[in-house]
Amino acid sequence: MFEFKISRKDRKTAARTATFYTPHGAIRTPVFMPVGTYGAVKTLTPEEVRACGSEIILANTFHLHLRPGEDLIKKFGGLHKFMHWDGPILTDSGGFQVFSLAKMRQISDRGVEFRSPLDGSKIYLTPKKALQIQQKLGSDIAMQLDECAPGDASRQVAEVALLRTMKWAEETLKSHTRPSFANANSVGQENTSKQALFPIVQGVNFPDLRKQSAEFCADLPVPGIAIGGLAVGESKADFLKTIDLVCPLLPENKPRYLMGVGDPRDILEAVGRGIDMFDCVIPTRLARHGAFFDRFGRRVSIRNAKFKTDKKPLIQGCRCEACQNFSRGYLRHLFLSNEILGMRLFTLHNLTWIHDFMSAIRAAIRKNEFAEFKRDFMKHGT
Repeated sequence: MFEFKISRKDRKTAARTATFYTPHGAIRTPVFMPVGTYGAVKTLTPEEVRACGSEIILANTFHLHLRPGEDLIKKFGGLHKFMHWDGPILTDSGGFQVFSLAKMRQISDRGVEFRSPLDGSKIYLTPKKALQIQQKLGSDIAMQLDECAPGDASRQVAEVALLRTMKWAEETLKSHTRPSFANANSVGQENTSKQALFPIVQGVNFPDLRKQSAEFCADLPVPGIAIGGLAVGESKADFLKTIDLVCPLLPENKPRYLMGVGDPRDILEAVGRGIDMFDCVIPTRLARHGAFFDRFGRRVSIRNAKFKTDKKPLIQGCRCEACQNFSRGYLRHLFLSNEILGMRLFTLHNLTWIHDFMSAIRAAIRKNEFAEFKRDFMKHGT
């Protein structure tokens, strides 16, 4: 059900291109997953997300548990039917959100107790509970509950978080069964599609802890492995050093997912080291704030006065609707007027750009030209 077929390996780097098969379709890797936190990629319909080139999206277990709740989503036949998306879905476990709510939570080896950011009510999340929520959502890929320590954490804090994450991975794996939820179109029947479980490598920037975590995850009977705790404040040198250490320790025949990374240059660095899957809010968040990717992945603000009378598209030849139909001057006007259309068009552009970027990466790997592609892209700077 979750077969990972590598089709080509780059001769000069650790980059590879593959196909990962899931119950809701195949994913070509390296792949970027847009973030649909509440079961929606902000401002776009599922059809528009698909047209941009998306093959899989990420939804957030923590937020969907708070609103509208997994039991309600289950009554609609699962998240795919609820949000009208027929492709693969990966659900995060809520570990990063727990990390970001540091002042509102208490962690023990049993789980996490925190106050809901919506109404202040107490919520207790355990590894088993996080998995049960994801099973009711019916996602194709579920993530284990983990403890994400900050990038500047002390060794003691990092070690406690790592051992806890490993313990939780074992508990989650024991609880992992077929997700079963009522089919909204066929009451009484059950959807028995399998759901993949990914454990998460942690250990902050301590090589021995990262090695311990990677070797532990590599031995688990799971179809894929994630690397967490990066892009949370560590230096670029530590970021790359950690990927260099971890990737060779992970099974070659399973996808490697680098969580929360979406900067184009970070993606290139990671692909060259053997990473297959990425997710991040960067393309959609930038879009909502009036920033677009230029031809070389640099972030450009449309609010700049130089665009006021600019009749050119954001990028000449770009296939997105924004570039096909509108000028920079008009798009600047939309943002200065707080028109929602501007956010929608920039989201279409940024998602289209990053999916086309990933497609170009895959093509370069197939031609054994990834190193040259990366070099040419990087020379244009940020």
